[in-house]
Amino acid sequence: MAFPPLDVHFAAHAISGGGVIAHPTESVWGLACDPSNRHAVQRLLRLKHRPLDKGLILVSADQRDFAPMLDKLSAHQLQQLQASWPGPVTWLVPHCDQVPAWITGTHTSVALRCTDHPFTSALTRAFGGAIVSTSANPSGCQPARKKYQVLRYFGDALDFVGGGATGGRATPSEIRDLISGRVVRTG
Repeated sequence: MAFPPLDVHFAAHAISGGGVIAHPTESVWGLACDPSNRHAVQRLLRLKHRPLDKGLILVSADQRDFAPMLDKLSAHQLQQLQASWPGPVTWLVPHCDQVPAWITGTHTSVALRCTDHPFTSALTRAFGGAIVSTSANPSGCQPARKKYQVLRYFGDALDFVGGGATGGRATPSEIRDLISGRVVRTG
């Protein structure tokens, strides 16, 4: 899956500067920002009309970016994660107060995914860690599957839109609770 190489640089630079960008993921376009930047996360939530209490997904190409949340997991739990990563499975993992409330919302867990999408993987590497990634749509609207849909939803309110095409999956990532084993959303 090809993408303009400079897009990674521009997207990572925008995120590092506190911006909100749109990027392709495995199935839909996502909005992304720096999870440690409270103002960027608040801006992303305003753009989506999404309440803070719902929480957000952290995405990276490397599970080591999630080490503070994974350190206390059992060998069996780590094996479950590693069997599905990288790929389109998001896991709800106890955050053990390692993640700010503007990411976790009202939850005791945090949503984590190791992506296998080429652009998103390259983006997290260029940024130097995990990013917030949530579907590119206002709450209650269908997620954008094409760049033109992102632009229709958000116009020039984003700091960067690019990165090629989605991975072509028909459904968003599956979400599973690591502790209970419950499937929260099917993929």
